[in-house]
Amino acid sequence: MSKEISQNLIERFKKEYTDRKESKVIERTVTKNGILNSSRNLAADIQSTPVFSIDLDTGDVSNQRQSGRCWMFAALNTMRHDMKNQFKVPGNFELSQNYTFFWDKFEKSNWFYENIINTAELDTDDRKVAFLLNEPQGDGGQWDMLCALIEKYGVVPQSAYPETYNSAKSREFDTLLNEKLRKDAVTLRKLVNSGASTEDIEERKQQMLSEVYRMASYSFGEPPVQFDWEYRDDDKNYHREAGITPKEFYDKYVGWDLAEYISIINAPTADKPYNQTYTIEMLGNVVNGRQVKHLNLTMEDFKQAAINQLKAGQSVWFGCDVGQHSEAREKGLLDLDVFAEDELFDIDLSMTKAERLDYKESLMTHAMVLTGVDLVDGKPTKWKVENSWGKKVGEKGYMVMSDAWMDEYCYQVVVQKQFLTDAQREAQAQAPTVLKPWDPMGSLAYKD
Repeated sequence: MSKEISQNLIERFKKEYTDRKESKVIERTVTKNGILNSSRNLAADIQSTPVFSIDLDTGDVSNQRQSGRCWMFAALNTMRHDMKNQFKVPGNFELSQNYTFFWDKFEKSNWFYENIINTAELDTDDRKVAFLLNEPQGDGGQWDMLCALIEKYGVVPQSAYPETYNSAKSREFDTLLNEKLRKDAVTLRKLVNSGASTEDIEERKQQMLSEVYRMASYSFGEPPVQFDWEYRDDDKNYHREAGITPKEFYDKYVGWDLAEYISIINAPTADKPYNQTYTIEMLGNVVNGRQVKHLNLTMEDFKQAAINQLKAGQSVWFGCDVGQHSEAREKGLLDLDVFAEDELFDIDLSMTKAERLDYKESLMTHAMVLTGVDLVDGKPTKWKVENSWGKKVGEKGYMVMSDAWMDEYCYQVVVQKQFLTDAQREAQAQAPTVLKPWDPMGSLAYKD
């Protein structure tokens, strides 16, 4: 039987509170200064000195502004780092995030329509249908989703397709597009359940996609089919490309074989044995494009793969839970010791990484780039992080992440297959186990 809180129980709690000599001192401190300011541990600043034994020169940081495009910024940043090394493009050069954003919105709309058609016979309160309708599309995404866009559409420099009001502040567009997608879901479900032909359903879907294309073009600008590009390199030499297409630009100036870049996760939950691969049902953007696929490794193997790639001079895309035990917005510190809330309140907040995932305390919320690591006796102590929140955060936009914080709140890195062991490459080639749509390893596509 459920028990209510009695007055006697409240009196007991009041006595336990007043019997603590420190209660009123802490009460005055916390009510005046807040929880975080009252528990701030300055020792974390000393531990997070931004000096690293491996430190890549990656130029200026970017700024995703009021949008959830972290995964996109982080991925394009790793590519522009390579362009900086190969072609000496200026430190402030960026690939167009607006270009991939346009095509992501367009492709996600088709992805949503296809899932709505495929689930049309289920009730709207079915968990899968409810999941689809909760957020028909958003700004978030995954590494493999960015690869799917590039493989189909290529990339362009930001000068050829610059930011707009709606790419920098995406809420208005997202709200309107989701309203349209939900309205279209009503129409598509009715067509399917009334026995309409496949041809009629496809024709109606194409009309809907034409409207999405128009909305996106009005909001972000119509993307270029070909463009001219000119720049001066770090040696002040002038370069010009005329009439190049986005796919030609990618092939010539990035040139990565994206099949060689794979996602590694560290998810120590019982449902995900290590050295096996996983995908997430209904997660993606380009229909018939690249599948989201993760190889689950121990944290030791996870970090070693990232270190191997950094040693080779290439930055590393990664996904984490940025808001946990961090002072990310100002100091740019990701450190378990930056705040001591548990000591302040004398409570036990300890959970394992698996428990935090299983009990919804943590999940991937943000993607950034590893650009350095401090190795002491071969072991990492802290990591250099390039964020996409502009130069005012941390050290000109760069952050410091303690190795202990990485252990607890980092969930994904993307590395080249060459930096894995033979056994790991064999494991990555396996067909993936399909996880439920709401699995936390797919959360980056919905959170930022």
